[in-house]
Amino acid sequence: MEHIKAHQNLNKYNSMEHVKAHKHFNVWLITGCILIYIMLVIGCITRLTHSGLSITDWSFMGSIPPFTDAAWTNLFLKYQASPEFININFSMTLDEFKHIYFWEYLHRFVGRLMMYIFLIGFLYLWFTKKIRKLQLPGIVGLFALGIMQALIGWWMVYSGLQKNPYVSHYRLAIHLLSAFTLFGFTFYILLKSNQQQFDTMPNQGNKLRKLIWVLFCILILQIIFGAFTAGFVIPEFGGHIRPGQILNTWPKMGEHWINSQVFDKQNIFISLFENAPGIQFVHRYLAIILALGVSYLWVQSNKLTLTKHQTLGITLLIFGVTIQFILGVLTLCYHVPLLLGVLHQTGGLFLFATGIFCFFIHNKN
Repeated sequence: MEHIKAHQNLNKYNSMEHVKAHKHFNVWLITGCILIYIMLVIGCITRLTHSGLSITDWSFMGSIPPFTDAAWTNLFLKYQASPEFININFSMTLDEFKHIYFWEYLHRFVGRLMMYIFLIGFLYLWFTKKIRKLQLPGIVGLFALGIMQALIGWWMVYSGLQKNPYVSHYRLAIHLLSAFTLFGFTFYILLKSNQQQFDTMPNQGNKLRKLIWVLFCILILQIIFGAFTAGFVIPEFGGHIRPGQILNTWPKMGEHWINSQVFDKQNIFISLFENAPGIQFVHRYLAIILALGVSYLWVQSNKLTLTKHQTLGITLLIFGVTIQFILGVLTLCYHVPLLLGVLHQTGGLFLFATGIFCFFIHNKN
C-alpha cells in the first residue's frame, strides 16, 4: 500500500510540474504575441508620422539615446545628409527632428527588447526543463524569424537612404508581412501546445477547410496591398502623400466606381502595383471580396454541425471583418488620421490571428 501511495504521489507531483511548465510556456508565448503587436503599433505610428528615416545608421545591439545637445546635433547632421532631408524636410528644425527620431528609436528599442525577453524567457524555460524536445524546432524557427525581421527592417530603411527620399513600398510590405508571420507562427505554436483544450468530437467542420484557406490567402493579399496603400509615395505631392490620402470618398472613388487613373499607365502591373489610384482600387475591392467571402463562409457553416470552437472562429471572423471594413472606410474618408490608422492595422492583425485560429481548429480533427 505504501508503494502504491508513493507512486500515486509521484504521478501527482509530475502532473503538477507538467501543468506548471505548460503555464510558463504559455505565458512566454503570449508575452511574445503582445510584444509583436506593440511593435506593429509603434511601426504604424512611425510610418504615419514619417519618422522611419530619421536614424541613418543601424546597430544590431542598438545604441544609447542622445542626452546632450552635442549628441542631438551630431544625429541631426547625419539626418541632414539623407535624401529625405535634402528633398523633403529641408526646413525641419532640431526640435521637429527630435519628434520623428523618438518614434523610430522607440520602434528599434522595443524590437531589441522583444529579442532579449524572448531569449531570457527561452533560457529560463530551457534550464528549468520546462521545454520539451519536440518544441525546439518551432522555437528555433521563432528566433530565425525574429532575426530575419530585424534584417528586413534595416533593408527596408536602407532603401530610403540612397537616392530616393522614401522606402520601397515592396520592402515595406515584406517587412509588415514578416512581422505578421512572426506573430502568426508564435500564435500557432501557442494553439498547438494547447490543442487538448479544444473540442475533438466528430463534426463536419473540415468541409470548410478549403474555403477558409482561400479566404486566408485573400487576407494575406489584402495585407500586402494595405502596406502598399500606406507605403507607396506619390512623388508629385512632395513625397509624403500616399494612396490612402487621395480619392477619400466611399463607396465611389471620387465621382466614379473605377477612377479613370486606375488603368492609365503603360501596363496592368504598373497600374495596379506602382500607381496610387490603382493600389487603392485593389485594396478597396479586395476588402469587398473578403467581406463577401466571409459572409458566404458563415452561411455555409450554418448548414453544418460544428464544434463550439469552430463556431467561435467563424463568429469572430464575421465580427472582425465587419469592424475592419468599417474602420477601413473611416480611415479613408478621414484621410488616415493616426488613431484610425493604428486601429485599422490592429483590426488586420486580429483578422489574421482569427484566420490562423479557424485554419487550426478546422484542421484539428
